[in-house]
Amino acid sequence: MSVKQIFILMLFVTAGPVFAAPTATDRVLVIDASSMPVGAGKATLTIGTLHRANGVYTGDYKIKVFPWFLKNEKGTLAIVVSDKSLADVNQGKAAAIVGTATTSGKGGTTRNVKATATPINSNHGTIKLWFTAGTRKMIFEPAYHFAGTDATLVLAPEVGTKL
Repeated sequence: MSVKQIFILMLFVTAGPVFAAPTATDRVLVIDASSMPVGAGKATLTIGTLHRANGVYTGDYKIKVFPWFLKNEKGTLAIVVSDKSLADVNQGKAAAIVGTATTSGKGGTTRNVKATATPINSNHGTIKLWFTAGTRKMIFEPAYHFAGTDATLVLAPEVGTKL
C-alpha cells in the first residue's frame, strides 16, 4: 500500500460514523388539542402525531362534540406541506397549507381542510385550521411543535383543561 492509500484509510477509520442532524422534513408534527364553541356546547379537535412522506403529513384525528355525541367523528388527516412551505416556516414566515380529512367507518366522507401555520420559531408556532362540517364553518387554532422521528406522542390536554 502506498502512503497515500494508508492515509485515506486512516481518515475513514478515525472519522467514525457520521450522523446528520434531523432536518425539518424528518421530524414529526405534533398539534395540540383545541376547541371551539358550537351552539350550547363545545367541539374539541384532537390530532395524533403527523408523519411526513412525499410532502404530506398524515395521522389520525378525532372531533368530540359535547353534548351532541352523535356529531363526534374520527378519521385520517392529510395535510400537504411542500418543501418550500416547510422552509418558509423554518425561516419564521407564515405558510398557507391545504389538506383533507376523511372520516373512518362505513361511508367515510372527505372534506377539504385549509390552514395557516404561523411560526414562533423553527420548532413551535400556532396553526389555524378551518373546514366546513355540514353548513357550519369550524375553526380551530391550536399550537404545534416539531419533534424528532423517534418521539413518543402524549396527547396534550386542551388548554384550560384540569386533569
